[in-house]
Amino acid sequence: MAKQDKYSYEQIMTNLRKKEFNSLYFLMGEEPYYIDLISDYIQKNVLDESSREFDQSVLYGKDVDIATVINAAKRYPMMGSHQVVIIKEAQLIKDWDNFIHYLKNPLNSTILVICYKYGSPDKRKKWFQDVQKVGVVFESDKVRDYEMNKWVIEYARSKNVGIEEKAVSMLTEFLGNDLSKVAHEIEKLVITKPADVPKITPELIEKNIGISKDFNVFELQNALINREVLKANRIIRYFAENKKANPMVLVLAQLFKFFGDLMLYHYIPDKSQAAAELKINPYFVKDYERASKVFNAWKTMNIISYIRETDARYKGIDNPSADEGELLKVLIFKILH
Repeated sequence: MAKQDKYSYEQIMTNLRKKEFNSLYFLMGEEPYYIDLISDYIQKNVLDESSREFDQSVLYGKDVDIATVINAAKRYPMMGSHQVVIIKEAQLIKDWDNFIHYLKNPLNSTILVICYKYGSPDKRKKWFQDVQKVGVVFESDKVRDYEMNKWVIEYARSKNVGIEEKAVSMLTEFLGNDLSKVAHEIEKLVITKPADVPKITPELIEKNIGISKDFNVFELQNALINREVLKANRIIRYFAENKKANPMVLVLAQLFKFFGDLMLYHYIPDKSQAAAELKINPYFVKDYERASKVFNAWKTMNIISYIRETDARYKGIDNPSADEGELLKVLIFKILH
C-alpha cells in the first residue's frame, strides 16, 4: 500500500477489501466507532477461519506492555503469509517510547493493529513520528452535535432507507453523538420496519426504541414557540414521571442549546446564511425564524438566564431539595410569560 500522510476511513476500508495490507495500523481518536469498524473488519476478514486460531492474537492494553506487543508482532505466521496482532485499549499502555525499537524493522508478515481510543498520543514524540513513516495512521474525530443530523441521514441512506426529519431529531436528542448507539438503533429500525414503509418514522422509533414521538424536547420546543401552554405542561409532566428516559440534565442542555442558537440567530445580518452560521440542517432554520418572532433578543437572553438558574437549582444550589417536575414547571412558566 502506498504511504501517504492522512488516511480516511473509506480509503482504509477500500484497501482492506482489495487485500492491500500494511504492516501497521495505528487507529486513534476521540470517536471509537470507526476505530472499532476497522479493527473488527481486520479481525474477521484478513485471515480465514482455520488460520485465526494459530495466527491471530488480540491483546489488551491493561494487560500488556510494549515489550509484550513487540514480541507478539515479531512472531512468524504458522499457517499462511500473515499473522494478525490486534492491540485493544492501547491508550492504557505506558511505555510507548520503547516501541521505536520495533519500528526500525517491522515484520512484513505481521499486520499489527493498534487501537488507541478516546484521544491521541503526543505527536511530537519520536516513536509516533516513526509510526507515521511506516504505518497507516487514522485519526477518528468526534462528530459534533451540529453534524449529527447529517450523519444520521447519511447512515440511514447507506442502509437503503430514508428517515423523516422529526425522526432524525428524536434520535439525536435521545442518543446524542454516540455513533455506536445511533448506528445500532438505526439498524434495529431497518430490521423492524415494515416492507411497505419507505422511511424511518417517529412512530417506528416510538414503537421500537421507546422514545415518545409526542413527549420529547423537540416537541417541547415547538410547544414553546407556538405558546401552547397546556401542551408544554403535559410534556414536562411526562418528563417528571419518566425521569430515566428524559433526564433533567439532557432536557436543560437541549433547551440551552436551542435558545443559545436563537440568540445568535437574532444577530445574523443575512438570515439566508443562518444554517451555515448556526451549523444546523437548513430544514430547522424555520424553527428559529418562528421563535425569533415570539422571543425577541432581550427575552431570549432572559430565558438563557432562567435555564442556567434552573440548572443550578437542580444541582442543589439555593435549592437543597430539588423537585425536577416543579423546577421545569417554573422554568416553562418564566419562558412563556
